[in-house]
Amino acid sequence: MHLLTLAIAALTAIVVAAVLSRRTGIATPLVLLVVGIVFSLVPATPEFELEPDWILLGALPPLLYATAVQVPVIDLRRSFGMITWLSVTLVVVSALAVGAVVHLVVPEVSFAAGVALGAVVSPTDAVAATAIGKRLGLPHRLMTVLEGESLLNDASALVVLRTALLAITAGFSLGDAVLDFVRAVALAALVGYVVGHATVWLRSRLDDPVLTTAVSFIVPFLAFLPAEEAEASGVVAVVVAGLVAGHHGARRFSARERLTERTNWLTLQFLVENGVFLLMGLQLESLLRDLDDSSSTPQEVLGIAALVLALLLVLRVGFVGVEILGERRQQPRLDAMRRRLDQISDRVDSMADQGGPRIDSPRGQQRMSQFRRRVARGRADVAYQASEPVTARGGAVLSWAGMRGVVTLAAALTIPPEVEERTLLVTVAFVVAVVSLLVYGGTLPLLIRRLGVSGVDPDRERAEVAELFGDITTTAAAALGPLDQIVIDGQPIDRDLAEQQLAWLERVEEHRAGGTPEALTQQAQRLLLHREFISLMREALHEERAIGAYSTGALARASSMIDAQELRLDR
Repeated sequence: MHLLTLAIAALTAIVVAAVLSRRTGIATPLVLLVVGIVFSLVPATPEFELEPDWILLGALPPLLYATAVQVPVIDLRRSFGMITWLSVTLVVVSALAVGAVVHLVVPEVSFAAGVALGAVVSPTDAVAATAIGKRLGLPHRLMTVLEGESLLNDASALVVLRTALLAITAGFSLGDAVLDFVRAVALAALVGYVVGHATVWLRSRLDDPVLTTAVSFIVPFLAFLPAEEAEASGVVAVVVAGLVAGHHGARRFSARERLTERTNWLTLQFLVENGVFLLMGLQLESLLRDLDDSSSTPQEVLGIAALVLALLLVLRVGFVGVEILGERRQQPRLDAMRRRLDQISDRVDSMADQGGPRIDSPRGQQRMSQFRRRVARGRADVAYQASEPVTARGGAVLSWAGMRGVVTLAAALTIPPEVEERTLLVTVAFVVAVVSLLVYGGTLPLLIRRLGVSGVDPDRERAEVAELFGDITTTAAAALGPLDQIVIDGQPIDRDLAEQQLAWLERVEEHRAGGTPEALTQQAQRLLLHREFISLMREALHEERAIGAYSTGALARASSMIDAQELRLDR
């Protein structure tokens, strides 16, 4: 009964904090963090012990999966260089730098233990940052980098932490550490890829939104647990499985299944995500008690935490700045690539005009189509890099969004008791996480407004959606073939009816059968034709998504419009 009361109280606090967040503009995780800290200092509040497995095994896999299924693969690919630069290179450098500085300032803390602390505080948590960014309309590429970095940097940090803890007890070998990292990532990617494809195949054959969603709830653990048992990165496995499910689910699942799954996952993500921040705040009292029992003082903890925060900020600003300069230097390369793609396109068109047995054959036509698709994708990639560069203002926002979260505290608690100065390391990690959340998260909205960093203009996005929808409906109509030769599921479609039905390209008209056999036949043909047309529109949208000429926002809105038509037909 006591646990049930606490659960109800926590759920109430989460809902109230979310309502307060919408009215005040303060991110919900920050509100809950403060609420947890305040309640932890009340004498009547029961003690809460945060078990690391609750976060690393229970909460982290579903949270990573819920984020990964929503991240467009094509956007992740286009920003992969910056994402890996921040989520891998910056994490490793930050861990080593923090380890060296902490060992220099506090000689009692060994270099390996300092690196363990650095690995704990190096990964960023994009929950509060993305909540603020979505509300204030940050550019899509900045949001992609923030989300992509938070997906991958946990894996890098946990691998570095494992290596550092191993070095404390059994020594350290750079070669072994690099091989272990590569093996962990490669094996985890394979596990995630297999689990993602297998579960998508299974769920596509269930034909039941409830069962499909129920199976999706265990996918993160199906990827995480085998990878961890194989001493690979469970985090990478979950992320890869989520990316595969999100990419193929748009094509393999019905609109009803996707809508049901999305609603349930958003609810679960909301509760778990905010619940762990509330739990994080409730840890303050127990950490202060442990600090009193140790030889460290609050002044020492605050001093080391301030030094670590300053070092992390300097490193992040430097790494973001290097990436921005690198992108600016790529402009000549992008221009050369654009000219090269134009030459290839002209050559392909010339070959198609000349014709010939090799070109006119089915295999030749297929190869020409593949060439055109690759050229279109290359042009779209170049246009994306040119239209959405990370400017100095965007870099400032990206640098200031480096907040640490509950994974930092959970990872710190995994440091074994035999490590000297463990209490100091855990408390410093907690202070770094809390201060970064409150300071960076509290001032990030002001920084975004002052710098004037904003996303796509609404009028421009509406025009892009209209153009995209026109393209996919034209492609779908062409894919149906001659109107007098349409046959769907063995049912010939009347030409006049097909012409009438194809006039409705943007919305579905409700047709009611008149009761006569002729009317029922006509109604059946209308439904067949419209379902086929919606299926072809989805195929055309999937092709546009693969090419990437349109923005993710336009693709998402077009997908929602097609889903709405499919749901109305189902009803």
